[in-house]
Amino acid sequence: MPKTATTKSTIPSVPENAPLRNFLEIPYDLLEEMNLAAKAKRDSVSPEDQEAEYREYLQSEKRIKAVTLCFTDIEGKLHMLDYDKKFLLDSADNLTFDGSSIRGFTQQSESDLRLSIDWTSFIWLPVDIFGPGKVVMFANIMNRARGQYESDFRGILQAYTRELKKKQDLTAFASAEIEGFLLDGVNAEQNYNSKDGFSLISTGGYYHSLPLDRLKQFIDSSAEAHRAMGFKNEKDHPEVAPSQFELNFSYAEALRACDQIQLYKLVCRQVANKMGMTASFLPKPIVGVNGSGMHTNFSLAKGGKNIFYGGKEGKDGLSPVAWDFLTSVLNHAQEICLVLNSSVNAYRRLDPHFEAPNQIKVSPIDRGSMIRIPVGNEKTSRIEVRSVAPDANPYLVLYTLIRTGLEGNKLVLGKRPREKYLPGNIYDAMKFFAKSDFVAKVLGEGNKEKYLKFKQAQADRCAKELGTKVKTGEVVFHHEVTNQVLWNNF
Repeated sequence: MPKTATTKSTIPSVPENAPLRNFLEIPYDLLEEMNLAAKAKRDSVSPEDQEAEYREYLQSEKRIKAVTLCFTDIEGKLHMLDYDKKFLLDSADNLTFDGSSIRGFTQQSESDLRLSIDWTSFIWLPVDIFGPGKVVMFANIMNRARGQYESDFRGILQAYTRELKKKQDLTAFASAEIEGFLLDGVNAEQNYNSKDGFSLISTGGYYHSLPLDRLKQFIDSSAEAHRAMGFKNEKDHPEVAPSQFELNFSYAEALRACDQIQLYKLVCRQVANKMGMTASFLPKPIVGVNGSGMHTNFSLAKGGKNIFYGGKEGKDGLSPVAWDFLTSVLNHAQEICLVLNSSVNAYRRLDPHFEAPNQIKVSPIDRGSMIRIPVGNEKTSRIEVRSVAPDANPYLVLYTLIRTGLEGNKLVLGKRPREKYLPGNIYDAMKFFAKSDFVAKVLGEGNKEKYLKFKQAQADRCAKELGTKVKTGEVVFHHEVTNQVLWNNF
């Protein structure tokens, strides 16, 4: 009888004691090494080469299950979508989502928008914060015709800074000192009521907190995660107010600094949530103590040199270029205040009793000045815009500041500005914003009207007078806090 042909089995054998789930988990020390290496080539290796490298990595690394893509709406809220790795690699040039579901994006009749992956933003993630088997990248928003979407300020900032580099050899650098409050309980903001207020978890003040109290454990855990993600931490500590924190990370090119701001807040919120608490970036959640700011340090470089440095001859150590830049920002301070302070609650912080940076002036020592000149050298000379709130859209803030500094009308030093102080409430800020032709030039008339519409809607849901208590409306209808359920309950 003829022999029967046998076929080799293609069913893989399962190793004995194989784990049920085998997803990528990277130790923190190796995670930091990998992310710092990725950071070093982010703006020095071509985007095409980086895409090819990361595509090859995702194809070969079997333990990665999903890629998280992040984008930011016009008000500054971070949004995330998880894509199956294989689907993303096959469909990266045709990723769409419903833009009408995002406040500040398209209308229902024109809902389809596209996600364009920025492969240069690739970051490996700590598994205890994000779960195993995931990496993250940022995405820019494109319209149906694959052009830049008009209200995606990450994409707009990236395009603008690339043009600055290409045409003028200018590179904008930034870092942000982002303060926040640690509140007792999960979802403390969504559950807020003005009668009870927030419950703080620490009474410690500036640099003063017991080594293992809840605030310090939160700070330590958040800083470890930030460091592992390549933030290059510099220092972290409790802040002036009770239960307040600040974690500092190093300078980066403007776009990358904004990405880090968004991830900084995300990590802090997740760490706090795991510990049964809430990390809040409301500018002034507690009346009677210092509010939270996002002091934005900024400089320009040309040919690899810091052109804000003025040496011994420069006034307060700054160059004429730096002085031209900062006086332009001062001259347009009231018009752009709504960008820097984008919520009803933000105007509680601009209170002169608590080191409020509400004076339209510059000073090397006065922390009540809108702009401060920190002590610096050839490498670190910069300006510090102190009036930025931590809930502002960082991409919109830096895009507006850069264009204002480079294209605005300069304020003659020694001449008193039109107004001595920044607006004291969101209604006045909206008036200056609405009347400004300069804002329309920088943001575009469509974005100006759209942004103003959302700020007006938020203001309408809050008491017009700030008063002495933080009102429920200014918290639950805050753009970083609210969701459809809360908003539709109004």
